[in-house]
Amino acid sequence: MNYLDCYHKAGKIASEVRENTKKKHHVGSSLYEICESVEHEIKLLGGNPAFPVNVSLNDIAAHYTAEPDDTIVVKDGDVLKIDIGVHVEGFVADTAVTVCYNSKYDSLVRSADMALNEAIRITRASTRAADIGRVIESSISQHGFKPIQNLSGHSLEQFTIHAGKSIPNIKTIGSSIVLIANHAYAIEPFLTTKDGQGVVYEGKTCNIFSVISRKPQKEKGVNDFLQKIWNKYKTLPFSARWLTNEFEINEIKQLIEILRKKRNLHGYPILVEGNSKVVAQAEHTLIPSDSGADVITL
Repeated sequence: MNYLDCYHKAGKIASEVRENTKKKHHVGSSLYEICESVEHEIKLLGGNPAFPVNVSLNDIAAHYTAEPDDTIVVKDGDVLKIDIGVHVEGFVADTAVTVCYNSKYDSLVRSADMALNEAIRITRASTRAADIGRVIESSISQHGFKPIQNLSGHSLEQFTIHAGKSIPNIKTIGSSIVLIANHAYAIEPFLTTKDGQGVVYEGKTCNIFSVISRKPQKEKGVNDFLQKIWNKYKTLPFSARWLTNEFEINEIKQLIEILRKKRNLHGYPILVEGNSKVVAQAEHTLIPSDSGADVITL
């Protein structure tokens, strides 16, 4: 397959998994069960998880995935963001849905979807990322909500989820990148309530990691662990949950902490809304052309 075929296959799988997940009633399910189910389905359909499924509740905007011994259960009243990544030969489709079990926030969730649709409507090759951000902020504000200022969409490349180019969720001033035909981009509005701060901060929990350096370590066990991670995931994010078939949980945590201190691994802390207000998210991956955008995760 060429790279566009890989993107389209990844997108089709991601879309099917997202829609199946959206239809399920998750109240009473643990975050561990949701993550394992989603990732299992991705593999059954012929893809690979591009990152551990994010299952971020309420004021946590992003970067929470279940721990191997996770006991958190979805409750009535929760707002759950499920962020799914699928890769085929390293080419990534990234998509997300917010599942709401609190009618108070139904309009917040709808606003995320509407902002995403408005952004897609104007997107094509040569569209300025700043213009996408302006449209997203305008749509969100019209419905009485706040965009999350310091979260953004992003370019995608093989084995790289955040490939260096950002698509803001707010109006920005100054120079802006333009989208390039036949390149992949994820657009993902995040928003919160009008009494939210509209900014996220790093929380204490960190359970997603990626390799940023392959510099060998002197300790054989540590070095073997690093090599195993690289062979499995390259630069794509992973979690301790993915390694429990080969290592004990405590051993995994110890080795990850050593490699973080040695700066072989980068950690992705959870991102929490500044005023602890509920956050919603919607996301699609698209490939722009001169005439519009091919949304591969529809």
